[in-house]
Amino acid sequence: MQIVKMYSTGTCPYCIRAKQILKSKGVAEIEEIRVDLDPSQRNVMSEITGRRTVPQIFIGGKHVGGHDDLVALDARGGLDPMLAGR
Repeated sequence: MQIVKMYSTGTCPYCIRAKQILKSKGVAEIEEIRVDLDPSQRNVMSEITGRRTVPQIFIGGKHVGGHDDLVALDARGGLDPMLAGR
């Protein structure tokens, strides 16, 4: 299972839903970077992704995007192989 990292906030419904999707796929642990608790991390996230909205999800070091990108990746059958490292 690949390492999953997510920039998020505690109250963002899209962040919560993204975590639910990933957990349903067998992801036991998500390295969560809370930009609401450490606002400087939003700047780091923006520099890496070019985006300011959360969630921003990385699987195995590759930027997947936000919630909608995660759902689209799953819908086209790409999420499971990515999580498995294929």
